[in-house]
Amino acid sequence: MPAPTCLSPPSLPLHHTATASTSLLSGGRHRRSRRRHMSGLVLLKAKAGDGDGHVDGGDELLLASRRDAVLGVARVLFAAANERCLRGMDRAALGRGSFFAGAMANSWRVLMQGLASLMFLCARADEYVRQPPSPLVLTDHDKPAAHPQQVHISTVGRDKMRISWVTDDRSTPSVVEYGKSRGNYTASATGGHATYKYFFYESGAIHHVTIGPLAPGTTYHYRCGKAGDELTLRTPPASLPIELVVTGDLGQTRWTASTLAHIGGADYDMLLLPGDLSYADTQQPLWDSFGRLVQPLASARPWMVTEGNHEAEALPVVGFAPFVAYNARWRMPHEESGSASNLYYSFDAAGGAAHVVMLGSYAEFEEGSEQRAWLERDLAGVDRRRTPWLLVLLHAPWYNTNQAHQGEGEAMRAAMEALLYEARVDVVFSGHVHAYERFTRIYDNEADGRGPMYITIGDGGNREGLALKFLEDHKSAHLSVFQEASFGHGRLRIVDETSAVWTWHRNDDEYATVRDEVWLESLASPKLSMATAGPRDKL
Repeated sequence: MPAPTCLSPPSLPLHHTATASTSLLSGGRHRRSRRRHMSGLVLLKAKAGDGDGHVDGGDELLLASRRDAVLGVARVLFAAANERCLRGMDRAALGRGSFFAGAMANSWRVLMQGLASLMFLCARADEYVRQPPSPLVLTDHDKPAAHPQQVHISTVGRDKMRISWVTDDRSTPSVVEYGKSRGNYTASATGGHATYKYFFYESGAIHHVTIGPLAPGTTYHYRCGKAGDELTLRTPPASLPIELVVTGDLGQTRWTASTLAHIGGADYDMLLLPGDLSYADTQQPLWDSFGRLVQPLASARPWMVTEGNHEAEALPVVGFAPFVAYNARWRMPHEESGSASNLYYSFDAAGGAAHVVMLGSYAEFEEGSEQRAWLERDLAGVDRRRTPWLLVLLHAPWYNTNQAHQGEGEAMRAAMEALLYEARVDVVFSGHVHAYERFTRIYDNEADGRGPMYITIGDGGNREGLALKFLEDHKSAHLSVFQEASFGHGRLRIVDETSAVWTWHRNDDEYATVRDEVWLESLASPKLSMATAGPRDKL
């Protein structure tokens, strides 16, 4: 599907360096082949100039401009062809086209990805170089005090949306006007607002308004507080297919802006974020700056988040409770899912074809805790005949071969892993480790075809930089399929009741590059359940 203009904001600056390039051949490692990061890959460029190979500056600029023009055309053609292939795959999955046509479309898509990446590699010819941590990108607010800012949306129940925003003027009404055509608001809803204090900082009015009922897969135009700009959102579809973007540990650096620009460069239905949003770390104005940075995307598609360690901001000596700013600003639909805490909740997507559970790594999770009891109830209420896809997000990974944050998710794994396994959870996404890693399906530290696939994607672009070292002798090394220390984001496209495709896009180059791709079959599939029956079934 072509990306709407609201998803490609010009205000998100890309950070490029002369050494950044796109390559499918360097920077990552597949565990199956035990391949190390390639360090000597340099292709020679053909140069135009005199017989001695000298190229003057004008010739270099001319060659560069011609090369960039060719690459620009190639990107447009590839995007158009890729969109047609995805459409053919969806039609086949939904029974509107032949299985053969869908298989051919997928084959062409994979082939074009390889050819496009090879073209960019040969044209650029530079070795891929990982970049150091980047400075903060601070987004100012220069509008009147009543002007809405930091607008973001989230799903609430089957057919509603929560619109959240901040105004410096605390008397601004908590009202959202909306409709299906520009400037024609046929409905409105009223909510409330609150503020919080943190030392000498006092927040603006944080407004939350729930609108609906809304039609699925529909574009709405809306205005907050009877002031400011008109914004546009699109509700998620009522059925499959659906495309979910997953990114973690965002922060607000130039790499964050690059990641957001790459996400906005292709359409999607919903964004899932497993913790560590603003990296304010008690500096409350950074929450405001982060909200302004992500608004172009977060106001157009639902952003569903859970907390990370950087959201805690607890100062017990002076009486500041944890997660005050996070809970005030990013209110999620926990009440609707029966949860007593904004730190963990669940929701349905695609008309109930997918159930997403957002767990709290920093809420109590042991036997007898509220979160564990809630999780038991929530999973027990999922009918896998109606809901073939079950996804879980949390912050601290349960499986991790990176040197960073070793063992920090182990206690939660021991307390909750069996619940996820018994419910046949398909995928578990986590953040915290600033790198990408994909594991095979696992249960209790062993490969198990009926366990979840574990994916760490804490590489959104934060100020702390990347976690570069993976441990060769780690006890879980044999379970790790792909790992790479690069900034990026992932996309889970659930095609139908049995099939989904996961792609991870390395985002800290000039061009987003698909570095990892895998097809998944739902664990609710009777065929897969029979095919993967093994020793674990005897437990």
